[in-house]
Parts: sequence; structure tokens; C-alpha cells
Amino acid sequence: MKKHKLLRKASIMFLLSIQIIFLFSIFRENLQSMGILISIAIISILILAAYTSGKIHHHEHQYEHILVVIWIPIGAVTSFYLNHYLEMGPVISASAVGLVASFTPNFKKLSTYLQKLPSAIYCGAFIGMSSTSVAPNLVFVLTASFFTAVLILVSKSLFSGVGGKLGTLAFAGVVTTSFIYYLISRYA
Repeated sequence: MKKHKLLRKASIMFLLSIQIIFLFSIFRENLQSMGILISIAIISILILAAYTSGKIHHHEHQYEHILVVIWIPIGAVTSFYLNHYLEMGPVISASAVGLVASFTPNFKKLSTYLQKLPSAIYCGAFIGMSSTSVAPNLVFVLTASFFTAVLILVSKSLFSGVGGKLGTLAFAGVVTTSFIYYLISRYA
């Protein structure tokens, strides 16, 4: 039981850290504005308060099944291909992948497995929306998909009912991969 609580707290702190780093990178780009710094500080405090006091977590820690999260790379690669090779744009590409994914439960309406696939595929579509300056190739997209899959695998019972969970987890996977690519390019 302690292992589950530790994993829950580590997941929350990881996502909180990613969001705060993102907010401070916005501030860094706009150093001339003190209002942005104050806004970021207020938003960070509100995010922390929501994470710690909100009823957004189940009492029992659950894990997503591995056969569900393996669909994340499929959504990511498909969206990336539509976005960059067919030049459909990020929004239309992700929307098309999400639309097609939404019909998968109709193949077998009683299948609980097929009911879970649209969200995993759509989460991958968010990764595929990345520009080539962030995600330069399919290896990057697959690596980001792996990290996102791990996050979804362990965070099934976290942030229940909170909008933006899939996008936030996809963002965290892309940020983690970008950081690893940065370390490799800097120190290798």
C-alpha cells in the first residue's frame, strides 16, 4: 500500500513540476513583464492547491492495462504522418485520428478493451501534433509515446474527471523526451 501512495505522490509531483517548468519558460521568454511572473506564481499556487486538496484521485491506486497503452504510439505516428507528410496541420490531423479512434468501440460493443482504446489513441494524437522543431522525426515521436504510455499506465486513478489529462500526459512525454535529447546532444 505504501508503494502505491509513493507512486501517486511521485506522479503528482512530476506533473506539477512539468507544469511549473512550462509556466516559467513562458516567463523567461517574456522577461519584460512582471505581470506574467505574478500570474505564473498565482497559477502555480492554484495548481498545487488543486492537486493536493481536490477530489481528483481514487482511493485505490489502479493501473491501466499494457495492451491499452500500446495504442498510444499508433495514434502518435498516425497524427505525425498526417500532420507533416500529408501536411494536414496539427489540429486537423489530431482531430482525424480522434474521430477514427472514436469508432473503434463500435466494432464490438460489449468489449471493455475496445471501450478504452479511443482515449489512448487520442492521447497519442496529441504527441503527433508537435512541430518538427520539437519532434524532428519518428524516433522522437515513438520515444515520447513510450514515456507517455508509462505515465498513463501508472496514472489511471489520478486526476479523475479533470479535463486535459490526456494532453497534459502527452505534453509530459514530449518534454521528457526533449530533455533526454538535449542531454544526449549536450554531453555525447
